[in-house]
Amino acid sequence: MKKTLLIAAAVAAFAIPASASFAYGDKDDRADQQAASAALARGEILPIARVLQIATGRVPGDVLKVELEREKFGFKYEVKILTGSGRVREVEIDAKTGRVIKIEDD
Repeated sequence: MKKTLLIAAAVAAFAIPASASFAYGDKDDRADQQAASAALARGEILPIARVLQIATGRVPGDVLKVELEREKFGFKYEVKILTGSGRVREVEIDAKTGRVIKIEDD
C-alpha cells in the first residue's frame, strides 16, 4: 500500500526547530509531518531543498506541488512543475538517492 505524505515534509526538511509551533488541519497532518521528519533524521530521504534543485534542474519552471510517497523500494518525491510553455510536468525522484525515476506530463 502506498502512503502519500503531503509536504509537511517540507517543514522537516528545512530543519525548523522541533519547538516551533504549527497549525495542523488534523491528526493525520501531524503524523505525516512527524513521519517525514523521522525519515529525514534517519537519512531515508533527502532535504526538500536538494530535491527541488534536482527537479528544477531537469525541468525548469515553477514548482506547484510536492508529495512524499512510500513505495516498495522506499520513499519517492513527486514534484509537479509548471514549465515556461505552460505544460505541467511531474518529476519522480528517489527520495534517498536523488535519482530521477521518471519525468512525465501531468
